[in-house]
Amino acid sequence: MSLLAIYTDNAASPQLISQDAELIQRELAARGIGFERWPARAVLAADADSAAILAAYAADIARVQADGGYGTVDAIRLGPDHPDRAALRQKFLAEHTHAEDEVRFFVEGRGLFCLHLGQEVLQLICERNDWIRVPAGTRHWFDMGPEPSFCALRFFNNTEGWVARFSGDAIAERYPMLDALLAGAH
Repeated sequence: MSLLAIYTDNAASPQLISQDAELIQRELAARGIGFERWPARAVLAADADSAAILAAYAADIARVQADGGYGTVDAIRLGPDHPDRAALRQKFLAEHTHAEDEVRFFVEGRGLFCLHLGQEVLQLICERNDWIRVPAGTRHWFDMGPEPSFCALRFFNNTEGWVARFSGDAIAERYPMLDALLAGAH
């Protein structure tokens, strides 16, 4: 289940923690973040490549592209045996921004988006069926955990794909990672 934790002023504990999808959507919308739950209908083969993943979700891709002008889409799928998992995790954990919206639809597994909005940090565990839109210029980072297991469709307004501007702020080190947040929710 999706989970939202909201921290303020570097608080050690979240001011709000919820798994209620409607509350999550309202809290994020109040801050300009898009969040929806869609059915991820396709069951992907273990060896499905990017082309097969994109074909399986062609209708969802067309809908998002029509609504947001996202001309480029790809699929990222990482499992616990991915040879670059540690390097990719470190790269995504560094706080960064993008010149465009960051739009993801999770079709398998889970990951943790952390959004740095002024004096707040919002941590959102996205799982299968979750769609998120983080506006351009929003400071954030992403944790896929030490043993990643997720597949997400990624939508872009540019042809280069994922392009980040790193802030150099070590803020991610002060907040729980994916596994710790999951452990605290149970």
